[in-house]
Amino acid sequence: MQTDIDPRSLIGCKAFDRNGSKIGTVDEVYLDDATGAPEWAAVRTGLFSRDAFVPLEPSEVVDDALRVPFERSVIRQAPDFGVGRHLSPEQELQLYHHYGIDVPRSGGPDAVTSPETPEES
Repeated sequence: MQTDIDPRSLIGCKAFDRNGSKIGTVDEVYLDDATGAPEWAAVRTGLFSRDAFVPLEPSEVVDDALRVPFERSVIRQAPDFGVGRHLSPEQELQLYHHYGIDVPRSGGPDAVTSPETPEES
C-alpha cells in the first residue's frame, strides 16, 4: 500500500478486485496499533449491507480507487466481524489466514471512521 496516503482519504473510495470488478465502497480504514499504518479497509459490498475486510497491503490506490489483488469471491467469503470496533488479534489472524498473507510483526488495528461516525476510544 502507498504509505504517503491519508487513510481518511480512502473512505468513500470505490474498491475493485484483481479483475477490475467492483467490490463496493470503503467505509472504514483500520490502522496498525503499533505503527499507525493503514492495515485493513472495511468495504461495503452491497450484499445485505455487509462490510468485508480487505488487506491494504498489497492493495494499491489507482485513480482514486482501491485495487485489491484478490478475487471478488474470496473477498465476499472473508470473515464478517462487523465494523466500528477494534479488531482483536484473533480476528486479524483469521483475516490473514483467509487471504493467505503472512502475519506482520506488529500490534492490531484501530478504526479510522468517516467524519459522520465518531471514532471509538
